[in-house]
Amino acid sequence: QVQLVESGGGLVQAGGSLRLSCAASGIIFSINTLGWYRQAPGKQRELVAEITSGGSTRYADSVKGRFTISRDNAKNTGYLQMNSLKPEDTAVYYCNVKGLGPPPGVYWGQGTQVTISS
Repeated sequence: QVQLVESGGGLVQAGGSLRLSCAASGIIFSINTLGWYRQAPGKQRELVAEITSGGSTRYADSVKGRFTISRDNAKNTGYLQMNSLKPEDTAVYYCNVKGLGPPPGVYWGQGTQVTISS
């Protein structure tokens, strides 16, 4: 059974930093793509950042230069370092793993709330 457990969310002031973690189990983490998504109230879920099994990354334009995605395959854990946070970054952040699994598929964590106060 694949499980993704996020942690690290919370309430911080604008300009502050947070680091989110995503601990994966029941899957060969290293061969899958890791992604972080977010969903703000009344908005669609959107991709924040993604890192492939080979280490290639991509970011939403709104977070480029402020957020960094990384992974530690030895620990089966992914990270999202978020700096220079803005009130518009407030959302529930979800960890996503997709690819070969096994079994092949798309997997989601339960989400962690990030709230940025102005």
